[in-house]
Amino acid sequence: MGYDWVCFTTDYGRADGFPAVCEGVIARTAPHARVLHVSHEVPRQDVRSGADLLVRSVPYLPRAVHLAVVDPGVGTGRRPVAIVSPEGVLIGPDNGLLPSAAEVLGGAIAAYEIAEFHLAPVSATFHGRDIFAPAAAHVANGVNPSALGPAVDLDSLIRLPEPVTHTEPGRVTTEVLGADRFGNVQLAAKDLAADPGTVVHAQVGDRSLEAVVGRTFADARSGDAVVLLDSAGRVAIAVNGGSAAEILLPRPGDRAVLLLAAAPAPPARS
Repeated sequence: MGYDWVCFTTDYGRADGFPAVCEGVIARTAPHARVLHVSHEVPRQDVRSGADLLVRSVPYLPRAVHLAVVDPGVGTGRRPVAIVSPEGVLIGPDNGLLPSAAEVLGGAIAAYEIAEFHLAPVSATFHGRDIFAPAAAHVANGVNPSALGPAVDLDSLIRLPEPVTHTEPGRVTTEVLGADRFGNVQLAAKDLAADPGTVVHAQVGDRSLEAVVGRTFADARSGDAVVLLDSAGRVAIAVNGGSAAEILLPRPGDRAVLLLAAAPAPPARS
């Protein structure tokens, strides 16, 4: 059946031409396929951040081959895999990067180890070029993913542990997922159970700030912090017109504690 799109996500950056080389491999094999560059700025070797980016992105992308490479184990015994879902095929390393996105695309139906269609010779340090991009191109051309190599037991796919969030009265303990280029710090928590205007003491590692619960960035004064639900439905710490990340210096996986004070009482009626 084939695919018109290859959606491409990596931690390669743009300076060294690695994404262009992979796109060139795709173009030489599947010239009809358009490459949609989701991001090449995933933090280096940060598989969890890459997995989270995919989860947030794939619901809004076209039916596609999703080529994702965040691969600190490149050249080792980790498997290169293709995961088939009802809404697309995900291709990349078997290190936890892909399964959550497959669930968003309707769940994994089958998976295959990529043993065919490699470029030769295969570099021990650039499987994006030599293994993953060729596989993506051939699937875009209509090759059945089962032709890529032997079937993989779905239960054997590497999955990342779920981020831990613990909520109790007046306190939420959760994990940092990352920060975007605006300095908004995204947390694993999906709810604060706090009213707008509630004062929050946000602690990440040994750094902290005071914020208010809001719905938009503008619910805090310019330069002040706000805690809100972001576009991915996650709790985020932001600074209106500034950067919460520059204050908190978060790293993915850091423990974040939000201490909630009482929301201010409405003004009394006279």
